[in-house]
Amino acid sequence: MSTIVVFGASGQLGQCIKYVAQLKGLTNIIFPPESEANILDVTGLDKIFQQYKPAYVINCAAYTAVDKAEDDSELAKKVNNTGAANLAVQCKNHGAVLIHISTDFVFKGDVAHPLTEEDEASPISVYGQTKLDGELAIASVLKEHFIIRTGWLYSEYAGNFVKTMLKLGSDRDELKIIADQVGTPTYAIDLAEFVLLIISRGSKAYGVYHYSNEGVTSWFDFARAIFDISATQVKAIPIRTDEYPTKATRPSYSVMDKSKVKQTFNIEIPYWRDSLTDCIAKLQQ
Repeated sequence: MSTIVVFGASGQLGQCIKYVAQLKGLTNIIFPPESEANILDVTGLDKIFQQYKPAYVINCAAYTAVDKAEDDSELAKKVNNTGAANLAVQCKNHGAVLIHISTDFVFKGDVAHPLTEEDEASPISVYGQTKLDGELAIASVLKEHFIIRTGWLYSEYAGNFVKTMLKLGSDRDELKIIADQVGTPTYAIDLAEFVLLIISRGSKAYGVYHYSNEGVTSWFDFARAIFDISATQVKAIPIRTDEYPTKATRPSYSVMDKSKVKQTFNIEIPYWRDSLTDCIAKLQQ
């Protein structure tokens, strides 16, 4: 059985991959602690590759603090670009396939049509630019890669929009939520299932893919769905982006076209509200 090593194992997606792996009884996946698996430590990386000889590497490690990245651009660049390149080099040297997680933030988000893998990437934030640079670095080094762009990630694990809304909704009478940014939520468990499916099939259809749940919504409507499904009694008030200024600019439209991933892998992707219902049921247990 081929060995798989997950980098960024303690993050949200890393924890979801671990959960799915346990459900499936997979024992060939290694989740090294970040003290040993720092993607900026080339010597340490080489040790891990020598030790485990992975056939697949899943990179969930990233600098994801979108607003902080505007002031901390050097660290964001190191993690999202240099770190990704380091993994690509190691994969090339050791004959491993790299599955790398990227983001809808590589797009400007100023056109209202579902974004394909061929649409121009033109980031409007430091975070988005560093993630795009990481994609390009991987592609320049390693043919055997899958880059999966996703967005609006949530789950039972780590900090995310769903858990924040549930907490704030239980503490407050009303919440102001941005209504003019549109995208698609992604249940990280669904994404984890897809990542492991790529590996289980031994696919060689390398390249960039878009994966989120099906459907389209705004942050306001996403929040309303969270409150409705969880029976949280709080008044949600829609506001414009300019009423809630942030350091980093967000894409106003980041709905991704998933035709390529559905056709290539012959998969059905769950509707966002169905997956949200599953997640909230687990959180409420």
